[in-house]
Amino acid sequence: MPVVKYIQVDGQAFEVEVPIGSSVMQGAVDNLIEGIAAECGGACSCATCEVYVDEAWMPLVGEACDIERGMLSASRDLRRNSRLSCQIEITPELEGLIVAIPAG
Repeated sequence: MPVVKYIQVDGQAFEVEVPIGSSVMQGAVDNLIEGIAAECGGACSCATCEVYVDEAWMPLVGEACDIERGMLSASRDLRRNSRLSCQIEITPELEGLIVAIPAG
């Protein structure tokens, strides 16, 4: 299983295995990572699972689609690398992915 590194606002990092086909959001929820509320359960309808994808990973993760961008527009600190973690599907190529969790 690929390992994803979640970085908290305070700099604390958690590395967890996330099953292929799952999402970055589900990996956080399953491993009790704080800061990812995931209120809609991964339906891309709440933006409570926003993360900042490490810039080095953006080419593999890709940009947000129009629907995701619409949800992210309510973000307090929207960045070019902002993504909804529910929309990032885990693939073998994402081994070592690094995401930062925004301040809540």
